[in-house]
Amino acid sequence: MTALILTAILAPVGAAAIGALAGWRRGTAVLTTLSALTILACGAVLGGRLHGQTHVMADGLLRADALSVTMLLVIGVVGALATCAGTDYIDAELAHGHTDPRGARTYAGLVPAFLAAMALAVCANNIGVIWVAVEATTVVTAFLVGHRRTRTALEATWKYTVICSVGIIVAFLGTVLLYFAARHAGAPSEQALDLNVLLTYASHLDPSVTRLAGGLLLIGYGAKAGLVPFHTWLADAHSQAPAPVSALMSGVLLAVALSVVLRIKPIVDAATGTGYLRGGLLIVGLATLLIAASMLTVTRDLKRLLAYSSMENMGLIAIAAAAGTRLAIAALLLHVLAHGIGKTVLFLSTGPLQAAHQSTAIAAITGVASRSRLIGVAFAVGTVALLGLPPFAMFASELAIARSLADARLAWVLGFALLLIAIAFAALVRNASRILLGGVPEGAPTIAVPVSMALALVAGVALSIALGVTAGPLTNLFATAAEQVMSR
Repeated sequence: MTALILTAILAPVGAAAIGALAGWRRGTAVLTTLSALTILACGAVLGGRLHGQTHVMADGLLRADALSVTMLLVIGVVGALATCAGTDYIDAELAHGHTDPRGARTYAGLVPAFLAAMALAVCANNIGVIWVAVEATTVVTAFLVGHRRTRTALEATWKYTVICSVGIIVAFLGTVLLYFAARHAGAPSEQALDLNVLLTYASHLDPSVTRLAGGLLLIGYGAKAGLVPFHTWLADAHSQAPAPVSALMSGVLLAVALSVVLRIKPIVDAATGTGYLRGGLLIVGLATLLIAASMLTVTRDLKRLLAYSSMENMGLIAIAAAAGTRLAIAALLLHVLAHGIGKTVLFLSTGPLQAAHQSTAIAAITGVASRSRLIGVAFAVGTVALLGLPPFAMFASELAIARSLADARLAWVLGFALLLIAIAFAALVRNASRILLGGVPEGAPTIAVPVSMALALVAGVALSIALGVTAGPLTNLFATAAEQVMSR
């Protein structure tokens, strides 16, 4: 199992090194996609070998359990779709002068490095290593957000870097305080940051120190997940990043950050009681839902619309984590995967639209369904999946989250969340209808869809439909992950 985890981490590292040295070439692009598929394959093989157990390896630095396998699958699926689409996307960027060979080289080296950092974050057993991996995602993606080097892109880069750096500093303070509490509870100094050791000593941690540490960790990693109060970077960064990078950030990076909170929550709960982090997650989750729904009603930019939709879904996932039941945890993991695939399809669809119109303003992009059958179908499927309508998986996940909130006696939370979701639903339907079915403007440009982009969109649509029909063995995986999180 150690070999599988190391392969999942090191395969994209190797692709990153080759990309940085060789520059942007067809071969390096294919190698990056293969590294994402390697992560997916390693996750699938690990899932078959775990048998419901948790394995800690490499002197406590790495762990393999159902949660890490789930996140590896999400990283692999979203990564494979996004990197496949990126092959022709960057060629088009070069052809239209939106980047240069140096920028393409940077892209070739940093995208697989991004995948490696996320894989390490979800497979690490040491919260210090997790912190380093999450910080690495900030450093890597900062350069990717500013890919086009326009003034707006550079402003988004700086905003993203500053806000997420503040958040990660807050998380670092929480990590130090948790280490302090563990040492005073008798944990060995060299193992006091290991998750399995922290879980062993959790009931002996000082409640006051752990309460402060838990709050700081929630705020810090919540910043990377796009949760209130450090949420303001998300729309700017996602709107300026290349479409495949936006797909990676929205489809998986936000969920990786929230998975860290899931790792930490049982430790804090054992020391402070279940009410503390539940209250924090409910506050930030509902506040994030409120802001996202409000912004969805007024935004006039397609990529910002999708970014605020991601905020909405992260808020809902935070609320599900607050409920904390087995049903809620299993449902949120299904939601993470379904949202990741659906949002990837939508963000990838924006690539050809932006290239054709030289804009992401919704007013400039109308009548897509009659102008490009592939983009029209992909955007429609992604939107319906994102709206949580049957037969797509987010219908089942949202229904299960609603039931778990009712079972946890959080009916008032459920009522408020449903109201905000309804507002977001209406805003998405209005804008998607305009984009797909609006009148075709005179002299509307042709929407060209490169081959690699078309392959990624077809695969993403097929996966969304398949996951909606049946989750297959993933159902047991999600249930096992929920059981392991609850039993800690």
